Amino acid sequence: MTDAPLFVIVGTIALIVLSAFFVIIEFSLLAARRHRLEEQASTSAPARAALRGMNELTIMLAVAQFGITICTFALGAITKPAVDAWLAPLFTAVGAPFWLADSAAFVLSLLFVTFLHLVIGEMAPKSWAIAHPELAATIIALPARALAWLLRPLLVWVNSVANKLVAASGYTPAESRALGGQDIDTIRQLVEHSAAAGELDDAYRDQLTHVFELQRMSVGSLLPGGTRALTSVPETATAGKVRDLAAESGHMRILVERAGTAPGVVHVRDVLLLPADHGIEDFTRDCLVLDAELPVHEALTLMRDEAEQLAVVTRDERIVGAVTMADMLRRILPDGSSITL
Repeated sequence: MTDAPLFVIVGTIALIVLSAFFVIIEFSLLAARRHRLEEQASTSAPARAALRGMNELTIMLAVAQFGITICTFALGAITKPAVDAWLAPLFTAVGAPFWLADSAAFVLSLLFVTFLHLVIGEMAPKSWAIAHPELAATIIALPARALAWLLRPLLVWVNSVANKLVAASGYTPAESRALGGQDIDTIRQLVEHSAAAGELDDAYRDQLTHVFELQRMSVGSLLPGGTRALTSVPETATAGKVRDLAAESGHMRILVERAGTAPGVVHVRDVLLLPADHGIEDFTRDCLVLDAELPVHEALTLMRDEAEQLAVVTRDERIVGAVTMADMLRRILPDGSSITL
């Protein structure tokens, strides 16, 4: 390495920059406020990538720790021996015995590399990431997620081993960032305490409590007894049959049973002016299908993104019922009993 100083210098700078990158991954995802990233997510791909990183926190931390470790070893293999070799002749040139020159060069090169890595490669980027967490998270999000995708098989295996060790010690491993640095149970206790102390109106407390329930509520829990009879017609039904069933049930969207595939859905407004004996095939579209174990908050997001108001619910690939956006909102909002869509 001593006969290629340019390689050593460029390599050292690259390793310091890489180390800073991995440190920023770690501390930005830990310090970033989720709600600020969510505000940007609709128009910013880096913000969406940062949110996905926060939802896979242990994987992203594994990326950061893996990268920092590699950079540390590389600096020890490239920079430290080169600096050692450059310093030793300087000490022997001033008359120092070989053993003293070699020892002094070793210690100074170790201190120099440690300073570079610790101060420039770790502490400085750490302080910047903590001071500007959302900005840092969006800057590193896309390359960090790409690296996580590339190393995912290794990271998942390492992470599973670590989680088993944590579980064996009697604790539950955390896979994602808790809201604002606190878990849902802690925030729920804070809300109850604030309400009991008169600092929070009961109406707001009830609304927050219902929102917290979303973390544990599944789509299947919205179905009475875990199942619900479907308001549906066969695919051979006529427009008149759809209108009659809509008037009888009060539902604007009627499921259409189709052989060998998931049910479709037809909106009564699409067949309102058709002759009573007219078929509905041309007005039937695919219906969104949700697994019964899917969390309600994820189902809400999916239905919003797909602009769907009705979804079929399945359990073990068997249809057990259907839910609407109104069903979900009634469970979330304390006064949502009058919601219809």
